[in-house]
Amino acid sequence: MDTEDVWRLVEQARAELPGTTDPDAVAERMRGLLAQRSPAEIIAFAPSLRSLFATSYRADLWAAAYLINGGASDDGFEYFRGWLIAQGRRVFEQALADPDSLAELPAVREVAGQGEDLDGEGIMQVAWDAHWAVTGEGLPPDVPTVGYPDLDPAWNFDFDDGAEMRRRLPRLTALCLGPEVSSAAGCP
Repeated sequence: MDTEDVWRLVEQARAELPGTTDPDAVAERMRGLLAQRSPAEIIAFAPSLRSLFATSYRADLWAAAYLINGGASDDGFEYFRGWLIAQGRRVFEQALADPDSLAELPAVREVAGQGEDLDGEGIMQVAWDAHWAVTGEGLPPDVPTVGYPDLDPAWNFDFDDGAEMRRRLPRLTALCLGPEVSSAAGCP
């Protein structure tokens, strides 16, 4: 299995849930689809999904998540990336190419100022839950893991620095913090 298979499953789940951006619904449908496969295929799927989490483990995207969600702990950033994967390949790849482009997404614009987080924790559990559904057991402990890359040191600054956030992510900062700010408290 590879990330192409993950994207096919994400897109199939999304196609069966027209118009949804709800990551929990996408995760639930992905679980159901994956549970139709053999245990070996489910086990092979897990590292491929994790590789998308590793690919999106980037400081610039973390800064964007920090703005959108009004902060982003390690876990919060994981859940944000689950949400991003659930939005589909086009949105995911656009966000990697330009994290500031997230300001144009209706889901991001909707949460701006409402105190809600964009969170897709359920995406992280898709393979484990599908394996449980098929075998009555969680994933075996020897499933290969995927390491995360080092974060870009050029983005090693205080994400509460509103001026720096405005310089690096102008559209998201304007959406989440307004026209002029000195600290980055985030969309909520």
